[in-house]
Amino acid sequence: MGKATKVVLDTNILISALGWAGPERRVYELCLQGELALWLCRSILEELLRVLDYPKFNFPETDKVAFVQDLLRIANLTEPGTVPDIVDRDPADNHVLACAAAAEADFLLTGDKHLLALGSYGCTVICTAATFWESHYRQ
Repeated sequence: MGKATKVVLDTNILISALGWAGPERRVYELCLQGELALWLCRSILEELLRVLDYPKFNFPETDKVAFVQDLLRIANLTEPGTVPDIVDRDPADNHVLACAAAAEADFLLTGDKHLLALGSYGCTVICTAATFWESHYRQ
């Protein structure tokens, strides 16, 4: 068995995985099963905790707690040494890039247009969960 593909899931992918069926949830389920190696960092987790509480999502507290517990159980945590200054329009995106670089991730999955416009960062391919799913798991 080869080593698992390393992925960083941006906050928008994680929120979609929790709230809706679709490629984001399918990718997250592969992380839960250990088929993909999920990598996260403190800044992504902090953003996730903030966004989970947005009233527009109305996630039940028990679902939020279980989701975060699962993430902490399965995710490999890294802490980037430096944060690049690449995305001017949304500097928070630079922390996601730093996480991917520190993890030496194969893929950064996001719905963020600023990150998607880059296409890659170092050795990391940047794409949507749908693109990743279609190119790697569609049967």
